[in-house]
This record gives sequence, C-alpha cells and structure tokens, in this order.
Amino acid sequence: MTHKGPISVPKIALYEPDIPQNTAAIIRTCSCLGAFLEIIEPCGFLFNDKRFKRVVMDYLDESMIRIYSSAKEFFDEKKSERIILMTTKAKKKYTDFKFKKNDTLLFGRESAGVPESVHKKLKFKIKIPMIEKKRSLNLATSVAITLSENLRQTNYIWMK
Repeated sequence: MTHKGPISVPKIALYEPDIPQNTAAIIRTCSCLGAFLEIIEPCGFLFNDKRFKRVVMDYLDESMIRIYSSAKEFFDEKKSERIILMTTKAKKKYTDFKFKKNDTLLFGRESAGVPESVHKKLKFKIKIPMIEKKRSLNLATSVAITLSENLRQTNYIWMK
C-alpha cells in the first residue's frame, strides 16, 4: 500500500489511528465517495485484525490508500499541499471554511488527537460544532461529515 494519491481528489489523512473498526469504516466512506485515504503510522492495530476485516469487507482499494511510515514522511511529502487539521480545539467551523479540491483533511487519533507539534505546524484548523460539554464525535462520523462538506463545496461529486 504505497501508491501516491491522485492529485485532484479530496484526501483524508488519519494520524496514527487506534481503532480498526473506525479506520475500516473510513475506508468504506472514502471508497464510496471517491476520496483518497492516507494513513500515518504507527497504527494501533494490524490490517489483518479481524475487527478491521469485518467492517472493511470488500471496500479495501489499495490504489486509493497510501501508508506513511511516520509523521515526518507525511509532512515532508505534503510540503506544497494544504493540510487542514480537524480538531475540537479549533475556533473556525467546518461550514465556514472554504475547501479546495486538493485539500488534505487531517484527523488525529481517537485516544489523543495529534501532538501539540502538529497543531503548531498547521495553519488551517477547523471543527465540527457540538453541544456544549461533549468531548468529540466518533472519528468515522467526523470524516463523513467533513468529507461531505468538502465534496459539496468543490462540486466533486462524481457519482450517480
């Protein structure tokens, strides 16, 4: 799984994902909506995990997934691309953000988000607004919500 992603499709990047079922559900979402998935290792599971396989089913298209061995490799490769961090710490709502077709939407680990060094590195940070005193949405749900808005704004819907 080392394919370099298509240039003109939205990209979802997962920073060291913890939960195999979430990653598998995100693969299905990306497969159905035409997005490219980038996974930054280390993952908290193996891809032969039965929980992963049960959810991903036959939606695993390796040509639409790239695995980075580290955050350093990911950020080195993305120097000239726009990366948008999805974080509950952001001030700007995802619906108030102007997406572009080549954006990479970066999501942190389920257990810890992304490190402070990643927050400092990125200019664009957005959030999904939630009811006060709620911590966070499920990662797969957050990806689906944000990817849908990206596709709506960029008119990138290529399905029937």
